[in-house]
Amino acid sequence: MTDLATWLTEVRARIADADGRLANRFWAGEDIDVLIADRSALMDGVIDELWRAVPFPDSATKHLALFAIGGYGRGELHPHSDIDLLILTDADPADYRAGIEQFVQSLWDLKLDIGHSVRTVEQCRAQADSDITTATALLERRPLCGAVALDRKVGSLFATDDVWPSAKFYRAKADEQRKRHGRFQDVEYDLEPNIKGSPGGLRDIQTVGWIIRRHFGGTTFKDLALRGFLTPGETEALDAGRRFLWRVRYGLHLLAGRKEDRLLFEYQRTLAERFGYQDNEAQLAVEQFMHDYYQHVLSLREVNDVLLQHFDEAILRAHYAPEIEPINDRFQIRDHYMETRGPNVFRDHPPALMEL
Repeated sequence: MTDLATWLTEVRARIADADGRLANRFWAGEDIDVLIADRSALMDGVIDELWRAVPFPDSATKHLALFAIGGYGRGELHPHSDIDLLILTDADPADYRAGIEQFVQSLWDLKLDIGHSVRTVEQCRAQADSDITTATALLERRPLCGAVALDRKVGSLFATDDVWPSAKFYRAKADEQRKRHGRFQDVEYDLEPNIKGSPGGLRDIQTVGWIIRRHFGGTTFKDLALRGFLTPGETEALDAGRRFLWRVRYGLHLLAGRKEDRLLFEYQRTLAERFGYQDNEAQLAVEQFMHDYYQHVLSLREVNDVLLQHFDEAILRAHYAPEIEPINDRFQIRDHYMETRGPNVFRDHPPALMEL
């Protein structure tokens, strides 16, 4: 690498050029999954290059590692998303203080939205044990550079039920979601919705992802259909909703020039136009766009509700015999939820729809 100042200037230009090309590809309608992955890969490359250039002591190769956490850990990097990093060591952090300070300062000099923490493995254990947010961040960590063995050490924290056992983690995340929904009056139809925090928003998808990661390990949303938690239609609705919200969020960041999750009136019209909606005799373009938004978040909330009920049975009630109270030949109550008593009730007896 050339001298640091020259390198930083060159990298700032490289990032600006790449972001400009990504924006053009976005407005041209390119697949949002590809764009998100490409921006994450761009930052991976920059961060790896900088990490390798820092003059760490030789012992760092065995005792120091860098992880992406948060949305960056999931590989979900929008134009102005925070780039959250965990610097982890199983030695004394003071041994690497100079190198860490140079690394972080250089990231700030690149004008990146960096959030970082420096912890030992034992500190990770202690903080994860008492703080659900820290535990969640560690669950979705992604190794970037450094000692691979440290990733295994952190992973071992969740190999047993010593740190946030699955049932406790589920209760905490379900309660966290209920409180968040309450802050948005528990409605999806806000005129200027928050696409991340509102009911049916991106955080609901992430909540489900965190729960299945803690309980099932590396299970993906598609695997949930194979496990019987989702129907193919629900899986499709979940994926379509995620992609729609990712596209809206990416566009919001570009229009606002900063991290923005509120779908304000001033952005709704512009996004509708840029996404190709057109006024017709029945509806304005912005009304069509918001109609699609509300349809997606309503479907996402329904899928979220279904999954949390399934998780309640699979995680909290896995070792308990269900309480079943027959109602008639067609319906029964299982643990306070109504269900049919056979797979073909509505086909064989259509009036059961009204009876329900």
